Amino acid sequence: MSGYLVEDPRKVTTHRLIEMKRMGKKIAMLTSYDYTTAKIVDAAGVDVILVGDSASNVMAGNVTTLPITLDQMIYHARSVCRGVKRALVVCDMPFGTYQVNATEGVRNAVRIMQETGCDALKLEGGVEILDTVRAILDAGIPVMGHLGLTPQSINKFGTYTVRAREEKEAEKLLSDARVLAEAGCFAFVLEKIPASLTQRVIAEVPVPIIGIGAGAADGQVLVIDDMLGKNNDFSPKFLRRYADLHGVMTDAIGRYVKDVKSCDFPNAGEQY
Repeated sequence: MSGYLVEDPRKVTTHRLIEMKRMGKKIAMLTSYDYTTAKIVDAAGVDVILVGDSASNVMAGNVTTLPITLDQMIYHARSVCRGVKRALVVCDMPFGTYQVNATEGVRNAVRIMQETGCDALKLEGGVEILDTVRAILDAGIPVMGHLGLTPQSINKFGTYTVRAREEKEAEKLLSDARVLAEAGCFAFVLEKIPASLTQRVIAEVPVPIIGIGAGAADGQVLVIDDMLGKNNDFSPKFLRRYADLHGVMTDAIGRYVKDVKSCDFPNAGEQY
């Protein structure tokens, strides 16, 4: 099955994302956590697949992203990479794997790249992690930044509300984006910030900006379980649902249960 609106079937690279920005072509990004889903997402034409630490929430049922481990992220990323031919695969470095020091950050980054086959890593934070970002880049590993609402810092923020409404925080975000871009980050995710601030970042930073709850940008990212409507308890303003898989799956499973209990399944044609 060929992808939708895919003009170039070649493998997406960090260089091609920068090229897409320069040409004004928008970047479509979604999360995936398993082989089957990633294969579908890739075939449908998504440019970037994020193996997000949101797996902690949607796959494991945790309240935050903090509990997911390096081993668990490697398992998810390896599974995703097996199903992808075209999309750039970016893996989140989970909480605690890069904040301690640059040496440990590089060691964990190298392990993710070696054991998964992903194309790049994403790290949350600004100037506070600059030394680690530089060290990972020096090791030859592409880094995507993540600014604004950074879920790994939820205990510091204490809320998932919109970030950088005040000018002081907005100026820090702008400064962080400039410094990290100068260090070599190939792109940024901006999460849950005012749309006007996103435009300021785009005007000052030459690399692709991917938004989630941040208004128009060079591209957009959503959690796949949210946009497919599997998780019907989560309804933020920025989310657009493209399906109601919760309803579809509940109906299908309910009909299966009914057919089994009524002895309708399996029928004569479904037996050997």
